[in-house]
Amino acid sequence: MSNRFVRKSKYRHVFAAPPKRDELWDGVKMTKNAWDSNFCACSTRWLALAWQVGGGGAVGIIDLKKPGKVDKVGLFTGHKGPVLDLAFSPFHEDILATASEDCFAKIWKIPAGGFLDSISEEAQLLKGHKRKVGGVSFNGVAENILATTGQDYEVKIWDISTGTDALTISGHGGIIQSCDWDYEGKLLTTFCKDKKLRVVDPRAGTIVQEAETHSGVKGGRALWMGKHERIFSVGVDRSSARQYFVFDSRNFETPLVPATNIDNAAGIIMPFYDEDSDIIFLAGKGDGNIRYYEIDVEADDPKNMVFYISQFGSTEPTAACCSMPKRGCDVTSNEIVRLFKVAGTQVQPLSFKVPRKSDMFQEDIFPDCRSDEAALTASQWLAGDNSKPKTKSLEKGFVPTEKKETAFEKKEAPAELSEADLRKAHEVLEKRVAYLEAELAKRDAKIAELESKNT
Repeated sequence: MSNRFVRKSKYRHVFAAPPKRDELWDGVKMTKNAWDSNFCACSTRWLALAWQVGGGGAVGIIDLKKPGKVDKVGLFTGHKGPVLDLAFSPFHEDILATASEDCFAKIWKIPAGGFLDSISEEAQLLKGHKRKVGGVSFNGVAENILATTGQDYEVKIWDISTGTDALTISGHGGIIQSCDWDYEGKLLTTFCKDKKLRVVDPRAGTIVQEAETHSGVKGGRALWMGKHERIFSVGVDRSSARQYFVFDSRNFETPLVPATNIDNAAGIIMPFYDEDSDIIFLAGKGDGNIRYYEIDVEADDPKNMVFYISQFGSTEPTAACCSMPKRGCDVTSNEIVRLFKVAGTQVQPLSFKVPRKSDMFQEDIFPDCRSDEAALTASQWLAGDNSKPKTKSLEKGFVPTEKKETAFEKKEAPAELSEADLRKAHEVLEKRVAYLEAELAKRDAKIAELESKNT
């Protein structure tokens, strides 16, 4: 018998029951864009979903306290191209970052109590990428620090309070398909279209580790394995079999867990790691099922550190998926993870629980989790300070930290030129170029004349 069936584990029987009808949100209109991202994100209060609109890009905001028919939804509509990725601030339930085909990332603030109309004016504009912005990821330790990735093959680090692109990291050889911060917010791991997995030190501006991984042409993802110096990557091989690797982030020469096949389905896998239980959930686009595995980093043989637990079974294909912060889970029912799955026009909450009879707080499955309070300011982090995340106990339920409202020093966006203005500017530039070329020709003629006299 395989070791995975006899090893001791608190999470061997983790399960999620299909949600009841009155727990769903029905009537959502998710984007039909083919970009490889999750297309949704959530805080403990709101769910944001890339919304299908006739033109430009929009994000629908759903109140997680009000399941039911979605007849009308608040929309952020300021992007001029489709929204490609989105993420909530880990310290502010109402602050959302979005990335778009229009080459901009933007920061939005959800009004207190929500809204049911359209907001087109962002709280902050992040302008610096030269091509589409495909990914956004907040630092989990330092407040207001955001990483963005673009089709210009660059990673930019922003202080969103000022809209400043404080750091830019180059060196990728293709479109960056995923970007994730480590537990202490010091390093990034990226997965790139050039099939390479990288560890990036953003403050040093260097790539410190690099390795070839999945050999297939389809997209891949990589994320840090919680509090451990390990990286989990998912992708496909040359025969299009879906697979995963595990790497030691300090040494990419040989993977700790070599390529391990999952199946031959076609969908891109979206991984979610619960750092408190060391369980990773794999939700494939187009898949009905969501697999989950327990990670044992202390395993005698590192190759055996990944143990399959079970799967949530469903016939409804997953179009998008996201994970709620641990502080939003219901500890009274031993809920350790809550995923939100978008299937068709529905958003389905999936509550993964550890079955126990006692109604007392289960300290062994609920260690202190990340707080909603930042350990560092943006200026401290940019100056080189490091810290572990601040944590809180969930024994008496999570009580939000009182904090000042985030102030944004917004830079004025440059005025857009009309077609007539652009043509006029083009004509002026053409005349200027012609004049400079003529001046250069005169200079070259004088130099040639002087050289001939000297000889």
